[in-house]
Amino acid sequence: MAVGGRGDTAVMAYDEELADRLRALLGGEPGIREKRMFGGLGFLADGNLAISANGRGGLLVRVDPSRADSLIDPPHVVPMEMRGTTMRGWLHVERSAVESDADLRRWVDHGVTFARTLPAK
Repeated sequence: MAVGGRGDTAVMAYDEELADRLRALLGGEPGIREKRMFGGLGFLADGNLAISANGRGGLLVRVDPSRADSLIDPPHVVPMEMRGTTMRGWLHVERSAVESDADLRRWVDHGVTFARTLPAK
């Protein structure tokens, strides 16, 4: 765990091994770049955040808001909350839900596919 630079606030570093697995899956994808953000390491498709190895552990995945409810699988996949607000179209996927490469690929596909429907930035 890394300690944040602001006061006594502790910030959990993102999972490096999970970030490496994301890099391996996304390495050949056109228009993908990585960026540190929100305490994690995000992967952007054409400038839009698609998926992130986040500071809470696990993944932050951007999905089609109309499909989000069908993808929720408590306790492993839940709506993302920031400061008490549920983020529509964003899911938190626990690390335990992406142990296999096939499971991780499925979440990467959800995130990248939806991000590519958005206007490029």
